[in-house]
Amino acid sequence: MANLPTFLIVGAPKAGTTALHTALTQHPEVFMSRPKEPKYWLCDDAPPPAWRGPGDAHSQREWIWRREDYLELFDDPEHHRARGESTPFYLWSRGAHRRIAEGLPDVRLIAVVRDPIDRAYSNWMHLWSDGLEPEADFEAAYRRQDERIRSGWAPFWRYRDLGRYGEQLQHLFRYVDPSRVLVMRYRTLVDEPRTAVDHACRFLGISTGLVSSIPQDNSHNYVPPGWRPRAIGPVIRAGARAGQFAAPQVWRRASAPLVNQLSGPGAHHRPPLAWEARQRLIADFSDDVALLTDLTGEDFSDWLSPQDRGSFVQRKQVTRS
Repeated sequence: MANLPTFLIVGAPKAGTTALHTALTQHPEVFMSRPKEPKYWLCDDAPPPAWRGPGDAHSQREWIWRREDYLELFDDPEHHRARGESTPFYLWSRGAHRRIAEGLPDVRLIAVVRDPIDRAYSNWMHLWSDGLEPEADFEAAYRRQDERIRSGWAPFWRYRDLGRYGEQLQHLFRYVDPSRVLVMRYRTLVDEPRTAVDHACRFLGISTGLVSSIPQDNSHNYVPPGWRPRAIGPVIRAGARAGQFAAPQVWRRASAPLVNQLSGPGAHHRPPLAWEARQRLIADFSDDVALLTDLTGEDFSDWLSPQDRGSFVQRKQVTRS
């Protein structure tokens, strides 16, 4: 149908979906939605659940859940060969798998996967650096996932579950033919951007060689623990609760100066995750890594190493050196 996407970038959060989305917007045969993450297939043409984590109520106002509003996103007068959107929670959401299969029977899906521990650390870093994560220690926040689920916090707080890609793909393949799903590694996006984009283009049936680079992903400046997050963080979280009663762009403008103050003067790069921490978390993913390897035929055993691989920026610096 003319007013529906032909492909979706379905995940995973903090695995380079923003970078791939931005790269594809440069392709002359591709039409990408604005906003990038409409989240429509997470809903049943009804408002999103009333999530109760810090900032959740505010962010829900940006969800596009009415069908007519979603169709308007793909009003493409130039009739591009491919039309897409990128909602990284689709890969995690079992309900979205069913809705996508029913509503978009011919759609192609791109799933970008990243070392699940690095992904979880980046996820925590994103929320911590925005002043929304109240827990200053990554492992402590990670271990609170089940408690937060019981309290009704949104999917983005599921540091562990969002990285269990084997389970997610196994369920997705019940609804979508695996031939219509491209599983791409985050490291390829960073280390071989031209190859990664061309691979996606071939999968989508569009011309290759027209996009040669991938822009930096949406990495956040690291916020060191100290008085700033202790003093400013609660203000940001309180403002995010109040922000549910204002237009989303109003709170974003109002909160930007506070978020900028969190890290203080100068740029702060995220510290590497200690190998001891990675070693403690590997057991949470070893079975799923084996399942992912079995489903895709690709070896992901390097994810079971205790070595931190760094952020997008740090990895690009290593690539250039």
